[in-house]
Amino acid sequence: MTTPTAPRSRRALLRATLLPAGLAASLVLVPLPSAVAAPSADAVIAEVYGGGGNSGATLKNDFVELANKGGAAFGLDGWSVQYISGTPGANSQWGVTPLTGAIAPGGRYLVAEAAGAAGTVDLPTPDAAGSLALSGTSGTVALVRGTDPLTCKTAADCAADPRVRDLVGFGTAVVHEGSASVAGASNSASVARRTGLADTDDNAADLAAGAPTPTNTKGEVAEGSTPTGPTEPGTVRIHDIQGTTRLSDRTGKTVAGVPGIVTGVRAYGSKGFWIQDPTADADPATSEAVFVYTGSANPTVKVGDSVLVTGKVTEYYPNFNGGSQSLTQLTNPAVTVLSSGNALPAPVVVDTRNIPGTYSPQAGADGTVNGVALNPEKYTLDFYESLEGMLVQVKDVRVIQATDKYNELWVAADKQDQRSKRGGVLYESYDEPNVGRLMVQQQAPVAQQPFPLANVGDVLTGETTGPLDYNAFGGYTLVAGTLGALQDNHLQREVTTPAADRELSIATYNVENLAATNPDAKFAELAQAVVTNLRSPDILALEEIQDNNGAKNDGTVDASATVAKFVAAVKAAGGPAYDWRSVDPEDGKDGGEPGGNIRQVFLFNPLRVSFTDIPGGTATTAVDVAGTGAGAALTASPGRIAPADEAWASSRKPLAGQFSFRGKKVFVIANHFNSKGGDQGIDSRFQAPTRSSEVQRIKQATVEQGFVAKLLAADKEAKVVSLGDFNDYQFSPALAALTKDGVLRSLVNELPEKEQYSYVYQGNSQVLDHILVSPEVGYAKYDIVHINAEFAQQASDHDPQVVRIKP
Repeated sequence: MTTPTAPRSRRALLRATLLPAGLAASLVLVPLPSAVAAPSADAVIAEVYGGGGNSGATLKNDFVELANKGGAAFGLDGWSVQYISGTPGANSQWGVTPLTGAIAPGGRYLVAEAAGAAGTVDLPTPDAAGSLALSGTSGTVALVRGTDPLTCKTAADCAADPRVRDLVGFGTAVVHEGSASVAGASNSASVARRTGLADTDDNAADLAAGAPTPTNTKGEVAEGSTPTGPTEPGTVRIHDIQGTTRLSDRTGKTVAGVPGIVTGVRAYGSKGFWIQDPTADADPATSEAVFVYTGSANPTVKVGDSVLVTGKVTEYYPNFNGGSQSLTQLTNPAVTVLSSGNALPAPVVVDTRNIPGTYSPQAGADGTVNGVALNPEKYTLDFYESLEGMLVQVKDVRVIQATDKYNELWVAADKQDQRSKRGGVLYESYDEPNVGRLMVQQQAPVAQQPFPLANVGDVLTGETTGPLDYNAFGGYTLVAGTLGALQDNHLQREVTTPAADRELSIATYNVENLAATNPDAKFAELAQAVVTNLRSPDILALEEIQDNNGAKNDGTVDASATVAKFVAAVKAAGGPAYDWRSVDPEDGKDGGEPGGNIRQVFLFNPLRVSFTDIPGGTATTAVDVAGTGAGAALTASPGRIAPADEAWASSRKPLAGQFSFRGKKVFVIANHFNSKGGDQGIDSRFQAPTRSSEVQRIKQATVEQGFVAKLLAADKEAKVVSLGDFNDYQFSPALAALTKDGVLRSLVNELPEKEQYSYVYQGNSQVLDHILVSPEVGYAKYDIVHINAEFAQQASDHDPQVVRIKP
């Protein structure tokens, strides 16, 4: 666990806001005299419907809905839902529907079963599907650990079977929990667990019949499956729903007549609207706003409407498996508009004065911050969570990540975050994330409200205002109803210093899944950058060169057409006629886009430098070192470093090449370490977040460090340049492993601090690409050439780099 740094001094935040949620209270377990199994404290059968597709039914399918009233995810892999008729005979058997995945805390899980000939409404997208034909009036459904059919056919025998986690008998079913089955099931009525998901192991007491309300893990409901709109305010307010932790203690419950003013509407993507209570409580930890999720239906309300909402409280995780935090929302809503044109609550201005300097609180015993009481005056993540859904505002904010293709950008709400030379914010440590980064989206579709095309360093002047959302790709996000005006600060693409005649220039460039099938314009843009901005380096290592047909997955591994097209584009742009070398990978063994077979490629200017061809390099043959002193050489050039080592499983293998410049030998290694995919985000509910991909990069760095050490042991004066996309930071354990014992030195550390970045992600300007050199290289003029990462118009998402050495 990373110890939080002390918060910066801030002026106290004067507001009445916020509202996350606490874990569901434990239920009193009341065992039945005849039952062996105790009532479930987590997964239960929440609803059963067997009338799907029958005469008089609206829904086409039968379904079983599960719920999780526990505080942790409930894994379903290896579990099943099973069904048997109401009066099973000697030959009756349990039908089985296997399950996979998990139910989030407070979440739902929808199992679609058999369809009938009638009905007009589809279920929301199910989380599992089977073919069990449930009776509309009488039967028994069980949640079972395992997928082998049950054998019990009496209530007592099923209660004694330890595989049965929960069981619901409906109608006149002889297999049930407690005193009797739950009555009232029909072609138009399901049986559902009562408010609070009570489970006393008595079906007649715990469940009741009513209109079917199938709900999936996303909180989506069937079209038209809504309760009647409320006419009077209920007793629950939004701050009661949100509570003082991240999870609502009302999760799974239906709340009636919740009042609020509509502050924002989203009619695309995750459709719905935000409501905020203008009458705030005095607790800064409770949010006064909540998102109302309308599923596939467009919201029918307008900003400024005063509404009453009845709906089910849910916790939606935009990326549960990736560690995202949750978003408290109301689902399956019934809405009554009381009046329109009402004034909106005043927004909370988010800036340096109230954003805490310490990013995250300590996690609880479960490793998450879910149940930890919010302290919005001390922790950044708590501060943003306390404003979930509320109107917030930023003023005159600097753009720190350019507009992307989804019409999103990032701004710096806190002026104390470490600024880069060109206007971004630098990511310099795992321990001190930049606290003021906010993504900005828009409420209206692009056609109705053009989004500014901004580069890093531009400014959104004036006020940008909207509800504070949370999503899987940006964390806390201001969904703007009002956007500031764009001030273009005319960021320029950099041009590196030309190499002197006696300097060997070596560059690296991740060209982002380049294939021969890409448009000529992409090749032309990349090539122009090589010629103009990189000054036609003598050696150029390219990463993410795909095979000739790109992502088409047909076994092709040859990339000669892709490289030839790139070389021709460089020449057409006025550059040299590059020669090239590479080693084709095995099909599907190097990761990246499926079918693309990305690899590294050396381009070199034969008028300035020669390549030493040494046969033997293949996809599976490991390059080694032969000879000593001045006679030291690679055993294959080009060759791949330890391609069979587990460190390179499903990842690109380093490409080593031997060059000669003015009679001097130079060894170059082109790299593309495994990606950060699968790592938990810095805003994760898990704190400290797990960087699972880091384990493999450390192994990769260790293997390459050993190879370079062996080369230097053969020739202590060997000139080695290792470069490429290492997918890790200058302060990471992987870079520490790569530079161990001083075999290589990382040149990024020799740049001024404010210039140390090659990539921008979630508003953080960071280092992923590197050039490292062996000790005997000595003289090294290094430059990260900023031409892509900070711009809305990009040829690649990476900035290239170049070093000038004198071998």
